Amino acid sequence: MKKTLILISALLLLGASSAFAQNYDKSAIPPYTLPDPLVMANGKKVRNVKAWEARKAEIQEMFQTEMYGRMPGDPEQIVLETLEEGGTTIAGFATRRQVRMWFNPDKTGPKIDWLIISPKYAKGPVPVVILLNYGGNQTVLADPEIVGYPKEEFWKDGVLPGEPGCLSGNPSADSIIPVDLLISRGYALVTACYDQIAPDIDPGTDEEKELYAYTKVFDLWGLRDPQRTDNTTSLMAWAWGLRRGMDLIEKEPALDQSKVLLTGFSRLGKAALIAGAFDERFAVVAPVQTGGGGCPLQKHYYGENVQTMTTKFKHWYCRGYDKYAENEAALPFDQHMLMACIAPRAFLCLGFDNPWYDTEGEYLAVKAASPVWKKLYHRKGFPKVPWPDDLDTSAIGECLGYVRRPEGHGIGAYDWTWMLEFSDRNLGLR
Repeated sequence: MKKTLILISALLLLGASSAFAQNYDKSAIPPYTLPDPLVMANGKKVRNVKAWEARKAEIQEMFQTEMYGRMPGDPEQIVLETLEEGGTTIAGFATRRQVRMWFNPDKTGPKIDWLIISPKYAKGPVPVVILLNYGGNQTVLADPEIVGYPKEEFWKDGVLPGEPGCLSGNPSADSIIPVDLLISRGYALVTACYDQIAPDIDPGTDEEKELYAYTKVFDLWGLRDPQRTDNTTSLMAWAWGLRRGMDLIEKEPALDQSKVLLTGFSRLGKAALIAGAFDERFAVVAPVQTGGGGCPLQKHYYGENVQTMTTKFKHWYCRGYDKYAENEAALPFDQHMLMACIAPRAFLCLGFDNPWYDTEGEYLAVKAASPVWKKLYHRKGFPKVPWPDDLDTSAIGECLGYVRRPEGHGIGAYDWTWMLEFSDRNLGLR
């Protein structure tokens, strides 16, 4: 079927001056066939967990080669510097610990500042919520003792402070991190600023992105080979950073490394999805409103597409992905396969109604990933329900689920309620 394309203004959807071709006509979505996650590249069917491990490695390799670039290896060493500990916050109900993570023994080069907020009255190791934040740790909680990280905007002169506002104190904001709620439910929060891991040059020219996007932790991995089409990207670097957060959790006696909920929204939801698919230590993975390149099926040609992603967000995707622009049918993989790499752990996809983000494509992706949970691990798969309406939780199953809501783009109170209830069940907390 010929695609019906609607030209939309990037001023409305991308904040840029150029326009991209999008399809917003569901009757014009071309027929597609999804690759079966339970069939090896050589055509053999996956019938047991041992074979699935080999198939999962194939899938991870495809995403590294063809979309996100290489997942860097673990650092040779991690040096932790305590910036502060023992302080109380949230009216005395929580303790605050701040740790600077270095990757060189002389404490030079790239670093990540982690903020840990834990329940003060816990009687043992506590479950954890980990996510990257956008504006710096100082925006997470209204606490003057939190070390601020100035977000660098390389496409402008100078260094600007982090985004104003507190993510825990404005109920009218599109995005909140309800630290007090997390503490009251017995969770600790572990967070760091994504821009400290790898600068997000957006907007910016291609030259600026090439010059500045691949700095910070990229300095650990040597010069980029311009001939390679699978160089590590910003999305993969942020996912790598989340894995380093898991390393930190493992070293903190007050935190329960077996009970970790990984989340994030928008581009950082993408990063959370990738990290969860590549690292089995995250017990629950719950990305929020990821948009294209995250949870929605790419072959479900609606909203954001490969052309817009490879044009607008060049530093997020490797050059091997370029060949699928306006050629989604040729993709040898799709996002349900990345989700499937999380099995048998718990996975919840949270979407919203903006058509750019194709939340029906998210639902279809979770549905297509379900056989890995059900057939291989004999867990209850995705609930057999049609695409649910806003606020309908019928598609949130025991260990695999999907839910959507209306209103603005961000991680809000509805999302946190669904995530925490889902996490509580899967971590055995309620």
